[in-house]
Amino acid sequence: MSRFGSDGSLVLTPVQMDAVDAAMVAAGRSERALMQSAGEAVASAIRARWPRRKVLVLCGPGNNGGDGFVAARMLSEAGWPVRLMLLGSPERLKADAAHHARRWGGEILPFQVEWFEDAIVVDALFGSGLSRPIAGAARAMIEALIKQRPPVCAIDVPSGVDGATGAVLGVAAAAELTVTFCRKKPGHLLLPGRSLSGVVHVAPIGDPTLALRQIAPQTYENGPSLWADAYPWPLTEGNKYRRGHAVVVGGATMTGASRLAARGAARIGAGLVTMAVPLSAWTIYAAALTSVMVSTIREPHEFDALLQDPRCNAVAVGPGAGISEETRHCVLAALAARRAVVIDADAITAFADDPGTLFQAINGPCVITPHEGEFRRLFDPTGDRLAMVRRAAQQSGAVVLLKGADTVIAEPGGRAVINCNAPPSLATAGSGDVLAGFVVGLLAQGLDPFRAACAAVWLHGEAAALFGDGLIAEDLPEQLPAALRALRQRRLPHGDDAGHASGRHGDD
Repeated sequence: MSRFGSDGSLVLTPVQMDAVDAAMVAAGRSERALMQSAGEAVASAIRARWPRRKVLVLCGPGNNGGDGFVAARMLSEAGWPVRLMLLGSPERLKADAAHHARRWGGEILPFQVEWFEDAIVVDALFGSGLSRPIAGAARAMIEALIKQRPPVCAIDVPSGVDGATGAVLGVAAAAELTVTFCRKKPGHLLLPGRSLSGVVHVAPIGDPTLALRQIAPQTYENGPSLWADAYPWPLTEGNKYRRGHAVVVGGATMTGASRLAARGAARIGAGLVTMAVPLSAWTIYAAALTSVMVSTIREPHEFDALLQDPRCNAVAVGPGAGISEETRHCVLAALAARRAVVIDADAITAFADDPGTLFQAINGPCVITPHEGEFRRLFDPTGDRLAMVRRAAQQSGAVVLLKGADTVIAEPGGRAVINCNAPPSLATAGSGDVLAGFVVGLLAQGLDPFRAACAAVWLHGEAAALFGDGLIAEDLPEQLPAALRALRQRRLPHGDDAGHASGRHGDD
């Protein structure tokens, strides 16, 4: 199994970033030099994004304000007209910020809002470690920014955004550009912080390699660097049996949902897909599906018998299955048979009154894929999004995939991934069913549950984005080949492994 992720995809909490800074200082880089590098990076990013114009730098009393003083000086020395306002007294600045305030050399003004017009505003008030709601003069200034809407460049995070959770502490103005350092933070990826951060530019300000090894972060931004090396591309010597056999449990009424899941499993590469359905609905499924096989289940023991075939190695239960004892049986039978299992939709709700029974039964590869309402039926929804999904994964023993515009995926060992490529058009009926199909299709091909969940979510978003406006769930499996082609090209941008890749078009 390839190594998961890359240092570039790591996401650091504010506390972890403080540890990185401390480690770089211990290695010989002074805090004053780090502040200088940060401010230079902000000025450089502003100059790259906007033509020369007036700049207003709003500095807070801490290190974020110190970065602002450096940025103001760099822009002024480059010929930009700069004014600077400080929250509080210059005498109260800490050592390094005070040093850079002295180097600024220009006028330090009290807060006022008259100079917003035609100015880029640099938000250097508060960084990602803000721990209490913004109030007083700072709140009034941010409210003025919200009202007047000048272009804003935020340093680290937009002031008022919690860097660890993306939550707004009192008030926050949207930035057009956010310049952060070393790595992104959860607040740049989780809503509403993501919507407020604009374009996030990550600037290197030192070598964090040793520090990253010491603190061992476990949060990542989702993308192909996490799982592309393990992706189950078809092999020349492969055949449909070696590509796995996914089973999707279908219900008698909501037949469309399970058919979407089956189509998703087939499109993402499962060699065979079987729908296990009630006899009363067999004609509906058989008439609608061609490459997907349909097997009738009259009694629960017939589903158990289906699982006796060792080639049926992955099972999805939930989309359109119905909230019933039969659905519970299918989940528990698949888990007892040690198949890779996706538990979605109705299969989640079927255990709402007794989640402990489900958790005790999970003893193998399993992915639970709730939306927020379903999550609350099984798990404690308190705390921030990352923390509660991590807690759910640890409690259940499964990979938990909490769907949404900022999908979070966590595994029992603590690793977590935040996905950010989902377009708003995915908010359409049936899209989650297709996602369940993508996950089970990758599980059938042997991808481990965490990577399968991460890859499925990213490809789901990529397919939707490639399709564009007017998306309905049925479009997602049909757009997936284009997303896979783009993924393969991204993985092999110059044909570096062309000989290896050209032999990966086996029998399907």
